[in-house]
Amino acid sequence: MRILYGVFGYGRGHATRAMGVLPDLARRHELLLVAGGDAYDALSPMYPVVSVPTLRYEYGEDGRRCVFRTFNRNYAYVKDVLFGGPSFRAVKDEVAKFRPDVAICDAEPWTHRVATKLRVPRISFDHYGILAYCKPKILWRDGLRYWRDVIAYRLLLGNPDRVIVSSFYDAPKNNASVRVVGPLLRDEVCRLTAWHGAYLLTYFNQGHKQFTPRVEHELHKTQMPIIIYGTKRTGSDGRLTFREPSNLGFLEDLAHCRAVVATAGNQLVGEALFLNKPMLVIPENTVEQRVNALAVERLGIGMQVAHEGLRAEVVQGFLAREDIFRENTRKLVRDGRAAAVAALEGFAKELLDRRRKLAPARSWTYA
Repeated sequence: MRILYGVFGYGRGHATRAMGVLPDLARRHELLLVAGGDAYDALSPMYPVVSVPTLRYEYGEDGRRCVFRTFNRNYAYVKDVLFGGPSFRAVKDEVAKFRPDVAICDAEPWTHRVATKLRVPRISFDHYGILAYCKPKILWRDGLRYWRDVIAYRLLLGNPDRVIVSSFYDAPKNNASVRVVGPLLRDEVCRLTAWHGAYLLTYFNQGHKQFTPRVEHELHKTQMPIIIYGTKRTGSDGRLTFREPSNLGFLEDLAHCRAVVATAGNQLVGEALFLNKPMLVIPENTVEQRVNALAVERLGIGMQVAHEGLRAEVVQGFLAREDIFRENTRKLVRDGRAAAVAALEGFAKELLDRRRKLAPARSWTYA
């Protein structure tokens, strides 16, 4: 089977989720990947990848997401993907040459829209579906933002033929056809031996904006060894050690740390759970990450703090409860990889069989 696989490029979570299923899919199927940004950087050394632009959040000087800057930065890209601009046409040409049987889309808008244009059946496979296709617990003040974000997600990605949601927590589904699986753990994660180290691991998915001088000052005040990923810095400054992006290096540091202080991405929380690491999460100014942070607290595997509230005493208060959090993580380990691969291949076969029944005498139409 020929599978088109699109991976959204903002942050590391989308790429690491793909890494959980791509080895199994690549052994049995022919793949073409579409990705941009961080996902392109992570996947292109291992797979052929068609490069696309990446929609990104933009931040103000205070490290918080800025709606105005985000709109200005992404307007041209959204126009391109919605109305068939140059990037859309370039991806469409590459995909048409590949002639996929099915598309798997991890929140990647160019893949979704191109597959729709070429009449390729689509399987949505991401975490954001927990908002769009399930009913998670949200803050009452996020009600309007929730609907705004879900509408924007549906506008960009359309209405897929099948939906799979990967999440470290459960939520009631909108309909029985939606599949919810656990976080996707790569082979590299499963092979690690975890132990309780002495240092904190800190990760910011957009550290060039989120790692402000105030945050740096507060981390210095903890008087603890801290390894930091996600900034553009390297080397050491007192007890702070800055490291450049590295899949295996990051995982080893994750396996051997005492606890994690990081933004509230679903994939990282799932990996930390598997490796028995309590988490102090700093949700981005998005509904999805605030929902993730609520789940971290509800499950008793860590705490949340707003970006502006991150203080040395908050970190110390979090560590005072780490034994309780660590005990809870042992009860909640989930690996959704096998279930996800089975669902992806099952849905793909079902959609391909349906297409053949509808048009048995001709190939799929590319236009």
